[in-house]
Amino acid sequence: MEPQSDNSSEQQKVQTHQQRRPRGFAARAAAEATAIEMESMSPNDSGGGGGKGKKEREREKERTKLRERHRRAITSRMLAGLRQYGNFTLPARADMNDVLAALARQAGWSVDPDGTTYRSSPAPPPPLHIPPSPMIPYPVRSIESPVSTTALKNCSTKAPLDCQTPVHRIEGNLSPAVSLDSERGPKNRVNPSQCLEADQLMRDVGPQEHVGDYTGTPYIPVYVMLPTGVINNFCQLVDPEGIRQELTQLKSLHVDGVVVQCWWGIVEGWNPQKYTWDGYRDLFDIIRQFAMKIQVVMAFHESDVNESGDIPVSLPKWVLDLGRDNQDIFFTDREGRRNTECLSWGIDKERALKGRTGIEVYFDFIRSFRTEFDDLFVEGLISAIEIGLGASGELKYPAFPEKMGWTYPGIGEFQCYDKYLQQSLRKAAKVRGHLFWARGPDNAGQYNSRPHETGFFCDRGDYDNYYGRFFLQWYAQTLVDHADNVLSLASLAFEGTELIVKIPSVYWWYKTSSHAAELAAGFYNPTNHDGYSPLFNVLKKHSVTMKYVFPRLLYSGEGNDEAFADPDGLSWQVLNSAWDSGLPIAGQNTLASYDREGYLKILETAKPRNDPDSHHLSFFVYQQPSPSLQREFGFSELDSFIKCMHGNNFNPA
Repeated sequence: MEPQSDNSSEQQKVQTHQQRRPRGFAARAAAEATAIEMESMSPNDSGGGGGKGKKEREREKERTKLRERHRRAITSRMLAGLRQYGNFTLPARADMNDVLAALARQAGWSVDPDGTTYRSSPAPPPPLHIPPSPMIPYPVRSIESPVSTTALKNCSTKAPLDCQTPVHRIEGNLSPAVSLDSERGPKNRVNPSQCLEADQLMRDVGPQEHVGDYTGTPYIPVYVMLPTGVINNFCQLVDPEGIRQELTQLKSLHVDGVVVQCWWGIVEGWNPQKYTWDGYRDLFDIIRQFAMKIQVVMAFHESDVNESGDIPVSLPKWVLDLGRDNQDIFFTDREGRRNTECLSWGIDKERALKGRTGIEVYFDFIRSFRTEFDDLFVEGLISAIEIGLGASGELKYPAFPEKMGWTYPGIGEFQCYDKYLQQSLRKAAKVRGHLFWARGPDNAGQYNSRPHETGFFCDRGDYDNYYGRFFLQWYAQTLVDHADNVLSLASLAFEGTELIVKIPSVYWWYKTSSHAAELAAGFYNPTNHDGYSPLFNVLKKHSVTMKYVFPRLLYSGEGNDEAFADPDGLSWQVLNSAWDSGLPIAGQNTLASYDREGYLKILETAKPRNDPDSHHLSFFVYQQPSPSLQREFGFSELDSFIKCMHGNNFNPA
C-alpha cells in the first residue's frame, strides 16, 4: 500500500504546481490562452458553426498582433528618447533591465553584470572653475544638463542675439541620489537654505558653464532663396538694380550662395518644347559678378502667393489646356476634384502630353537647361541642382490643398483617383490575386477629418488589415517609383553635379498609431512600419542629397496637443534614417522661423553636439520672410546665425 501513498503524494505535488497562479505578463498570456481555448470548445465550433469560431480566432490573433506591435512601438520610442535626450548608452536590443541599470548608474549607484546593485562612494567634487564671460550669441546644450529652448521664450525677439544671455536654473525635484540619501536620517538631509544658495550659484555661473560658441564646429554653407518675383511670367528679369542691392546685402552677411527656382510654367509656358531662358541668363550674369554659388531648382509645380511675398506661377498654359480635355493628367481625390499643383504620377509613362510621357517632359526641360547654361557648369558657378518631384517641389502627394478647403491639422485625402493611377492600382490588385482590392478606401474621411473619426485611420482601423496594408504599400511605392524614374534621367543630364531632393515634414498626428497625415502624403510610416528607409535607399542609389524642411512646430509647441504632433520625433526619425542610409542631409527653414528660438533649434539640429558619429548638415537653405518680417526682425539675428553655421565666434565691437 505504501507505493500507492507515494503516488498520491506525487500527484498532489503536481496538482499544487499546476494550480499556482501565474503573475504579471504570464498571467495575461495565460488568460488569453484560456480565452482562446474556451472559444475552441464553444458550441459554435461544432456542426455548421465551425467556420464562425475559426474566423473569430483569426480576428483575435490579428488583434493580438496589433497590440504587440503597438507595445513594441511605444517601447522603441521610449528607448530612443532616452538615448537621444537622456544620453543613456543603451544597447541596440535593450530591455527594462538595461534601462533600470542605466537609471541606477545615472543616480550614482554601481551595478555589477550579475545585477548586484549598491551605492558607490561618491568622488570628491571637482573645483569650481568660472571662465571669463565673453558675450556669446548662442547657448549650447551640454550632455550633463540638457536645456530646452523654451527657456528663451521671454527673450526679446528684436534684440540682437549677441546681447541676450539665457539663464539656466535647476528646477523640479531633487535627483534620485539626493532622495535616497534623505531617507537615511537627519544626518544626511539637505538644508533648505543650502538648496537656495546652490540655486543662486547656478543662476550666477550657469551661463558661463553651459553657454558656448560654435567656434571649431563644422562649416555649414548657407544659401538664401531668392523670391519667385525676380522673374515675371514672360521670363524677364524684373528689377536688376534691386537684385544687385539684395545680393550686396547678402554678401555682407557672408552668405555662400543663392537658390534660384527655374519654373517650368515660365520657361515652357506657352508652347511645348519652346524654352525661354532670357531672364534667368540675365539673373545668373548678375550673380556671377558677386562670385556667389548658385543652386538651381527644377520647379515642375505651381506656386501660390504665400507669406514670403512670392508671385503665383501656374503650370504651363499648354498643359492646362490639355487638362481641360483630359482632366486625368492631374491628381484627383475621391470626390473627383482635380488638383493642378502638379501632374499626376500616373502619366509618368503614359503619352498623354502631346505624344510625350511625363518623364520625357521633365527630361526635355532638364536637358534644355543643362545645354543652355553649360558655361556656368564648367565655371563651377552652379553648385547643385534640386529636382522638384511633387507638390511644393517636395516629394509628396498633394494631399493637403488649401484651395480644396484643407486646414491644419486635417488628415488630408488620398490622391489616387485619376484613371491612370486607378489602372495601376487594378494591375497591382490583379497581381496580388485580389481584384476586389482595386479601389481606394471608402472610410478614410475628408480633408479636415481627425483619425479617430474615420474607420480607416483610427486605432485598430483598416489601415493595418490585409487590404489596408496592400493599398498603402502600393500608394507609397508609386511615390518611390516616381522619384526613381525622374532621378535616373536627371543623374544622366547632370552627371558630376550634386542632386538634391526635398522631403517634407508631415508631423501632425505623428503620436497616433496610424500616422494618418503621413499616409495621405505617401509615406507608409505607421508605428509598426518604417516608411522612409525604402525611399532613402533609392535616393542613395542616385547619390542624392536629401534636403529636409524643418517643421514649423519644431520652434513652437503651439497646436501640438490638439494634433498629436511630434515634430521633434519625426525629425529625429527622418534624419537618423537618412544618415543610416549614408545620405548627405541639408536643411531648409519654414516661413515662420525667424526669431531667436527658431534659429537656436535649427543650430542644434544642424550640428548635434552629442552625436557620436559627428553628423551635421551639408548645407542650409534660408527661405526669406516677407518684407514686413524683414523690417521687424532685421538682419542682426540672421548675421549671428550665419556666423555660427560657419563655425565662427562672434564678438561684437
